[in-house]
Amino acid sequence: MRLGLALGYWGRGPDPRQLDLVRQAERLGYHSVWTAESWGSDAFTALTWIAAHTRRVLLGTAVAQMAARTPTATAMHALTLDHLSGGRVLLGLGLSGPQVVEGWYGRPFPRSPLTATREYVDVVRQVLRRGAPVALEGRYHPHPYRGPDATGLGKPLRSVTHPLRASLPVLLGAEGPKNVAQTARIADGWLPLYWSPTRTALHAAALAEAPEGFLVAPLARARVCDDVAEGLRPVKAMLGFYIGGMGPAGRNFHADLMARMGFEDAARRVRELFLSGRREEAVAAVPDAFADEISLVGPRARIAERLELWRAGPVTDLLVTAPDPDTLRVLAELNA
Repeated sequence: MRLGLALGYWGRGPDPRQLDLVRQAERLGYHSVWTAESWGSDAFTALTWIAAHTRRVLLGTAVAQMAARTPTATAMHALTLDHLSGGRVLLGLGLSGPQVVEGWYGRPFPRSPLTATREYVDVVRQVLRRGAPVALEGRYHPHPYRGPDATGLGKPLRSVTHPLRASLPVLLGAEGPKNVAQTARIADGWLPLYWSPTRTALHAAALAEAPEGFLVAPLARARVCDDVAEGLRPVKAMLGFYIGGMGPAGRNFHADLMARMGFEDAARRVRELFLSGRREEAVAAVPDAFADEISLVGPRARIAERLELWRAGPVTDLLVTAPDPDTLRVLAELNA
């Protein structure tokens, strides 16, 4: 199992310590570093800055939002950065949910998310292969566009820039069983949001069609500390926000996933509290057991024991959000 450093997206602004963490991770032998985007900082600009200050570590997006760009624009970002970095890009994509897609990106959320994702990946792959002009008779991403407001002048085009790698890896963030199963069929890897090393059977059927070399790269908060409850606070705060606020009461993909993992009552309670404005209570209502399952928190000996559970399953790359160089070092030593 390889280690990656997940930086997420910016809140108030760039953290000046992040570049030091990235350099430390590269020195420690971390395999990859990942950026993200939601409705603020974008994933590719920050990753380009990191590329300029590193030599070996792979550069991933976990995730780049599909609604933020057309699939051809995303492919342009990826192939450009792949050239500039010497072939180090891992393209992670995510569809997000209706609140973000319609509220921030100003686009309709697709009625068939599986179809929209499949078409998006198809177009990206066509651009990267550059075998022929991009053409797709799609419902969501037709190329050329021939909608009722089209001029009729569009024609299939092929990238004027030759991609460095036609095989540039494409990974997908997916949560529902059907979405995960499709990911195993059409992508090079999967970016699980909440991964429990004790519940791998939950995904066995969905991953059955995954080809050899398929990447399973979950994100997990990690922190070496004496007080486990204190170390879990950021995890619970994140869960309170995602479970409670990232979607309306009847359509929250994160809450649905938590329910499938055996915490349905708690997910419902967190959502109710958050949506009624009682956010601190919502965070407190997140079960410590759930937060603990999906993270690596506590003293070194405890993390060592729990890390073996992650290594024993199908995870190929553990992408850790780690707040300090000491945690990065300990994980590298334990995973050696």
